[in-house]
Amino acid sequence: MILVSPDIESEGKEHQDRSISLSARYAEALSDAGALPMALAPSIDRKFIAQCVARCDGVMLTGGDDVDPRLYNGRLPAPVSRTVNVTPDSGERDLREVLLIDEAFRQRKPLLAICRGHQILNVALGGTLVADIPQQRRKSLAHGRNQERNEVVHDVRLTPGSLVAKITGGLKLGVNSTHHQGVARIASGLRVTAVSDDGMVEALELKPGGSHWLPFLLSVQFHPERLFDRYPAHRAIFQAFARACAR
Repeated sequence: MILVSPDIESEGKEHQDRSISLSARYAEALSDAGALPMALAPSIDRKFIAQCVARCDGVMLTGGDDVDPRLYNGRLPAPVSRTVNVTPDSGERDLREVLLIDEAFRQRKPLLAICRGHQILNVALGGTLVADIPQQRRKSLAHGRNQERNEVVHDVRLTPGSLVAKITGGLKLGVNSTHHQGVARIASGLRVTAVSDDGMVEALELKPGGSHWLPFLLSVQFHPERLFDRYPAHRAIFQAFARACAR
């Protein structure tokens, strides 16, 4: 059973109620790997979150709105700040996922983080983000290619011997790209194991011999759940995660 962190919509389809929102692609990718996905309820109660983590075999963080810059940067330039999409619901999600990450480490549960999850993981462990790549990294690739979200649009280079290299079976991986934020300063317990040609961090793993430990941790900026049905290397990410959870 995989505890999946969803987005929250202030107005859903049912009578415009506040609603849980989660792309079916995540569930499809996990189910394909033999796992049972379960959405986390929208609570920020630590005891409740701890109970949810205790009843699952692994935790997955998903994509969504931007991480609140106040968690990693006191003040952004006004032009950059205007690009950040933060709502009261996304701010609550930040808190919920920081608690979820803390519990995953406390209870030693396998963790897979995707896109926004990749970013909030780095922030939760003490790292920072690039708030807007086009403005703050002007020589970067076009990373916000939302219209091609289900397609491979650029390659990333993988670190030899890393978990992601072992899982995917190579040192280069074609990925999709639908983000305008990215990882900046790396949290002390993590190491970079994949980068794009412009130097943006595309994968993080635990630093060997560090103070943090989990039986499995992989954090990726791209969306393997949108590629797993056509690309074996992306399917392998979910299969490796499911195997770690089964153990």
